[in-house]
Amino acid sequence: MKKILSTAAVAALCFIACSTDEPTANLTVRTETKPMEPPVTITFRCRGDFDLTTESFTRSLEADGKQLTDLWVLDYVNGSLAQDAIHQTSADSDFGTPTLNLAVGSHHVYFIASRGQDATLDTDAHTITFGKVRDTFYMDYEINVTATSNGSRSVTLERIVTKFTAIITDAIPEGAAIFNMTPSQWYYGWDYVAGTPTTATTSQAITINIPASEIGKTDELLSVFGFSSADEWTTDVAIDCKKGDGTILGTATIADVPLKQNRITTFSGPLFSANGLTSISLSSDWLDEHTGTW
Repeated sequence: MKKILSTAAVAALCFIACSTDEPTANLTVRTETKPMEPPVTITFRCRGDFDLTTESFTRSLEADGKQLTDLWVLDYVNGSLAQDAIHQTSADSDFGTPTLNLAVGSHHVYFIASRGQDATLDTDAHTITFGKVRDTFYMDYEINVTATSNGSRSVTLERIVTKFTAIITDAIPEGAAIFNMTPSQWYYGWDYVAGTPTTATTSQAITINIPASEIGKTDELLSVFGFSSADEWTTDVAIDCKKGDGTILGTATIADVPLKQNRITTFSGPLFSANGLTSISLSSDWLDEHTGTW
């Protein structure tokens, strides 16, 4: 054992001594960098259950005769936002036809078109929420970009909201100022990566002002929009009508209202006479006329 150690030690010393006599070699390391593919410019033309029209050099997106006001486009690569979100409004000349510069590779491009109010976009949580939800459309568009990709794409957006309509069959009384519709559960947001509704609230009233011109009318339509899944779900909806000073004129509660994405659910019934309040009107037409002499 001692002999082996001694021999190893001598060999090590010999290696050190010999290595000091050798000239130092200069090594050159050559690296070759492959140039990155330039981004590809692609214009998307949004289509769906709404119309894209071009009149007088302006574009509009309309659904049910009402113009959508905003369009968001978000480019994600490997689950992360790849570039700043694009936000177009109906005032933009290219509204509905956004142009993106996309790097070569796989992308998820998310489109959200809406006429909702008070929108908040959170790209970290990949959600968009509205203070007041209105008609909204969406698409998760997956695209594999190559150097020879075509510069134009048509994208079909789908409606992602539900619409609940209540028809008040009796006459709106004098002094009525607002209707409140209070669902037991409602969705004000959308997770555009998961493709599901989010930001659920419970028992939050949705207020609808009553114009003076509607007083005395029957069959008043009250409609609200909310985000919805494709599967049917239910919620209770409470309805009340108040004067300007907060006095309640009528209330009703509809249990287990069935709701579904891209569907209108309509219920009708009395709001005022159902609460012991009698709506009085006059039948002013004469039934007949009888004449005679004396």
